[in-house]
Amino acid sequence: MRDYEEVTAFLGEWGPFQRLIFFLLSASIIPNGFNGLSSVFLMATPEHHCRVPDSANLSSAWRNHSVPLLLQNGREVPHSCRRYRLATIANFSALGLEPGRDVDLEQLEQEGCLDGWEYSQDVYLSTIVTEWDLVCDDDWKAPLSISLFFVGVLVGSFISGQLSDRFGRKNVLFVTMAMQTGFSFVQVFSTNFEMFTVLFVLVGMGQISNYVAAFVLGTEILSKSVRIVFSTLGVCIFYAVGFMVLPLIAYFIRDWRMLLLALTAPGVLCAALWWFIPESPRWLISQGRFAEAEVIIHKAAKINGVLAPATIFDQSELQDLNSKKQASHRILDLLQTRNIRMVTIMSIILWMTISVGYFGLSLDTPNLHGDIYLNCFLSAVVEVPAYVLAWLLLRYLPRRYSMAAALFLGGGVLLFVQLVPSDLYYLATILVMMGKFGVTAAFSMVYVYTAELYPTVVRNMGVGVSSMASRLGSILSPYFVYLGAYDRFLPYILMGSLTILTAILTLFLPESFGVPLPDTIDQMLRVKGLKYRHNPNHTKILRDSEESPAILKSTAF
Repeated sequence: MRDYEEVTAFLGEWGPFQRLIFFLLSASIIPNGFNGLSSVFLMATPEHHCRVPDSANLSSAWRNHSVPLLLQNGREVPHSCRRYRLATIANFSALGLEPGRDVDLEQLEQEGCLDGWEYSQDVYLSTIVTEWDLVCDDDWKAPLSISLFFVGVLVGSFISGQLSDRFGRKNVLFVTMAMQTGFSFVQVFSTNFEMFTVLFVLVGMGQISNYVAAFVLGTEILSKSVRIVFSTLGVCIFYAVGFMVLPLIAYFIRDWRMLLLALTAPGVLCAALWWFIPESPRWLISQGRFAEAEVIIHKAAKINGVLAPATIFDQSELQDLNSKKQASHRILDLLQTRNIRMVTIMSIILWMTISVGYFGLSLDTPNLHGDIYLNCFLSAVVEVPAYVLAWLLLRYLPRRYSMAAALFLGGGVLLFVQLVPSDLYYLATILVMMGKFGVTAAFSMVYVYTAELYPTVVRNMGVGVSSMASRLGSILSPYFVYLGAYDRFLPYILMGSLTILTAILTLFLPESFGVPLPDTIDQMLRVKGLKYRHNPNHTKILRDSEESPAILKSTAF
């Protein structure tokens, strides 16, 4: 009985067909990079202050002093949400009194921005914040919209796997790609915040669904050695490329509607990939559609310049993996023993903290000193070496120490940001980028590490629960950034402290590097520091330096 890998071995590992699939599927991830983080520019809040209507009978002196001043970052700026009571200063203006000389401004009564706001256009021509006045009492709406986008990602991650199992990887990939592109296009015509946010949730659902479908399609078509690189480097780096493209486009297009329209266009171009990306032969075989699977393999053989057997899939010979029924397991099995319970709890904390750090730092780039477009570009560029380093660490060094080192680096430098003098803001930006580097490397490694800790019987459930914790972390991340409105360093202190504590926690997880994957719960590696009763039936796992397990998981941003 031969399995799929043996039957299709004649295609080779890295021929023209595999290279085509690798790069086309990776390229389909690029729109996810700029759609997922487009909120950095779409929902940016420029400097603003209360509008004083032209009809107000004020002298030029009183008009220039109609808004109180606040000390912010060492300089005086107009108050964003208050102005002096208009009727009062109009009366002083009519009496010929001068502000500051005849009238003590600090004693004047203040009021809210009853006539709206004036927004600076030095950086942005318009954002959804300026269009719908999402400031002051309504400043919570912008982070809510981002959180609801990640709620859409959470929902999409639940349904995407089931849809691709039922309707096929290729169909779901292109339908959800159309969903992401289509709803992004409709967003351009949003008439209010509520409409924009509902559509943003649907974009989030489509984004994660096409990501998962592309990931699964690649891992099923590509050979074993290539799919490891695809899952750890291919999709991640092309996602980072999409993130890098975002500030470049936003630099030239400062209006949010036109920017969103420009970001939608590449999704339309991806429709051409339909004629180049095939359905997964593995999925077709699982559905009993052997003839269609053979057609795809014959085309692959032709592209690779190899001769394919006349009959590739012999139903009497091909090993049907679906016929091997395993004992069913429930999600409660993740809490069955003290050891797996601790692994589950620690994994949830680990994933949630890393997600908060990654998305928090990505969304916080508008608040850094310096040019927002350059800062956003640097935040994206720093991910590429982080992914490469993570891949090298996974190949050659122990998981536990690699994860902990990345987290200690990310958390440690974030805690140092508050100690940087205000005039050395470039140094603060460098520290934030170093923090992003460490957290991104940890994000890339955590999928492989977690999958190796769980046994085969509950591995998908274990990684799934951990991934759900990651989604919850991303939902919370906009509010970590929001705290920066009250204290500029508070987000860094919180994210840095949580990351350091998680790094310490990681040191108590078992080491899985070079160890065969466990198949049952009893075979799981033990959490450090816990005492266990001796189990004579426990199957001991021996270290095998020649066997380096590869888990087909990647960062689903």
